[in-house]
Amino acid sequence: MEFIFEILFQFLAEFLLQIFFQLITELGMRSLADTFRRPKHVILSIIGFTIWGALLGAFSVWIFPDSFIHDAAFREINLIATPVAIGLAMSLVGRLRLRKGQDLELLDRFGYAFTFAFAMAFVRFNWAA
Repeated sequence: MEFIFEILFQFLAEFLLQIFFQLITELGMRSLADTFRRPKHVILSIIGFTIWGALLGAFSVWIFPDSFIHDAAFREINLIATPVAIGLAMSLVGRLRLRKGQDLELLDRFGYAFTFAFAMAFVRFNWAA
């Protein structure tokens, strides 16, 4: 039973780390929203979120050099599971914002949130010990 809690805690720690950086990024983008009101090009947005995710992934490795998940197989699972969970969570945030009549940011959509989180998870997968 302790083993199951340990695994759940490890995945939760990775998830919380990534959602924290994702929300900070969205907050920053929301504060700059008025300066970027023109339509965004999809490919450039994906490239930008990939770069931001990788940079924040590197920053998170600097802060937390050890991976929260120690088992190699679980780290591979986390490479996909956490970005999918982040994408779903951020799309849920987007739905809540729509209900409140707020404007959506790109990170409020599954694809963009997944791209950002996958880039961050990929960096952590490769460089966090």
